[in-house]
Amino acid sequence: MIAFKSLTDLRSACLDLPAGDAAAAAAVAAREAELTKPPRSLGRLEDAVAWLAHWQGRTPRLDRVEVLVFAGNHGVTAQGVSAYPRAVTAQMVANFAAGGAAINQLARIAGAALHVIPLSLDQPTADITQTAAMDEAGFLAAVMAGYQAVSPQSHLVCLGEMGIGNTTAAAAIAAGLFGGGGVRWAGRGTGVDDAGLSRKQVAIDRALARHQNALGDPLQLAAALGGRELAAILGAVLAARRQNIPVLLDGFVATAAAAPLVRLRADALAHVWAAHVSAEAGHAMLLAELGLVPMLDLNMRLGEASGAALAVLILRAALACHTGMATFASAGVSGKS
Repeated sequence: MIAFKSLTDLRSACLDLPAGDAAAAAAVAAREAELTKPPRSLGRLEDAVAWLAHWQGRTPRLDRVEVLVFAGNHGVTAQGVSAYPRAVTAQMVANFAAGGAAINQLARIAGAALHVIPLSLDQPTADITQTAAMDEAGFLAAVMAGYQAVSPQSHLVCLGEMGIGNTTAAAAIAAGLFGGGGVRWAGRGTGVDDAGLSRKQVAIDRALARHQNALGDPLQLAAALGGRELAAILGAVLAARRQNIPVLLDGFVATAAAAPLVRLRADALAHVWAAHVSAEAGHAMLLAELGLVPMLDLNMRLGEASGAALAVLILRAALACHTGMATFASAGVSGKS
């Protein structure tokens, strides 16, 4: 079993990534060309099946879809950056367990297994305006929690989070990676008012100034500015890539969590699709920076992997067309002259 004993170990794993199976994707494209429809008439549905095939290495299956929601608490909430108290994180984890959250309903209709992984909720990360969110050992432990949560038997993994204060951490990571500071990246998160938004912008800028020396290393940056649930998502994205499992990312926080990987290797997110673009201010910009095109735009900003679970239904529709449609030859339909 893999274990990351240092940032050097983790960095090596982030650079040693499989390329997937181009032949499997080509086979999907060849079948698509024979199905009873004009060429490319199903648009990105066709691309979706080829993407799944590329990473699964076969005609795709979606029998085992897993939704992983990582939960963590953040010391930066002391700066008044959230509309809700930190206790809500644990309360929502209990709500997930009771089946009362949106993700419970969406995972069920998507035919996906939901796994919620709380990460030391009684011990928030440090306030990033004062010191690093996590030391190296704590960061690596959170990354490993995410890495180990990915089952090698999964056909698709959906990644999301829960954590009061984590849009501040996500915005700080985005700013550290791509520049622009708090004004560019801070959004209203759970619904802060104008004063709260201003505090959030200030907190991000203070954190960036405090951790200037970490900004040149994507992993040190993630440890200094992030949170346990963000680190776990990074670990899960890495595990899925190394096991050739396609991934659906949820919203702004999940996307920011994965973004440091691209700074280590440009194609690190080739196995990832963005499920949706959220209403959080920085998400569209971050997707553009990463070259990810969202599947859906529904003005959602819930988190919890809600957008990712919803996008599973689109993938199931794409796969149903690919496997269930007749070819021109089998249906006796004339092809394009």
